[in-house]
Amino acid sequence: MLEFRDCTFRQGTFDLSVDWSLANGAHLAVIGPSGAGKSTLLAGIAGFADRSAGRLLWDGADLPVRPDQRPVAMLFQDHNLFPHLSIAQNVGLGLRPSLRLTRAEADQIQAALRDVGLPGLEDRRPADVSGGQQSRAALARVLVMGRPIILMDEPFAALGPALRREMLQVVKDVAHRLGATLLMVTHDPGEARALGGLVSFVEAGVAQAPVAAHTFFTNPPAGMQAYAGLMPRD
Repeated sequence: MLEFRDCTFRQGTFDLSVDWSLANGAHLAVIGPSGAGKSTLLAGIAGFADRSAGRLLWDGADLPVRPDQRPVAMLFQDHNLFPHLSIAQNVGLGLRPSLRLTRAEADQIQAALRDVGLPGLEDRRPADVSGGQQSRAALARVLVMGRPIILMDEPFAALGPALRREMLQVVKDVAHRLGATLLMVTHDPGEARALGGLVSFVEAGVAQAPVAAHTFFTNPPAGMQAYAGLMPRD
């Protein structure tokens, strides 16, 4: 379980308050207006934002201070693919930054590329494949990392609606395969609904406790109604 016990995460002069927990294997969409603190939430979990108050625990133990020691894989909008490396090498970074891979690890990379629908593209470079294929390569790297927490910060914002829906299904498949807890920042209510799990609305420096997506969208809070243009804000 991922537990936020009266946490405050700080980036610059901005503070985000979080006080709730998330069960292992849960899928959580994080939605809210720009500047509300959605990315700060992910940065706090990953260790890139200072925690100025409270405790952050995973399975009952405090998370390590150093980001590289946390059980987290993070996927950004730009996918963090290195242009001078092949697709297979970019995926291999999730196993060994040195890329001195064993035969078993090389086979693991090939299997991950097949699992995300990229067989035969391992020798291509990122510039030689489509945006959707770059997204799949980044997901293959997440798959080989095998971390129990997956964080995604609007990873498919640059893709068209149909491709976003397709990639969202791939994400859900990868998270299910790993049994991972998934948190995804999005501005798109349809994407949050399609994730099919929980929703946390973030507004004015507070990440609200997760609720089931169906409940959230059936009776959205006032802040979400204003954000979606369903009611005027005073």
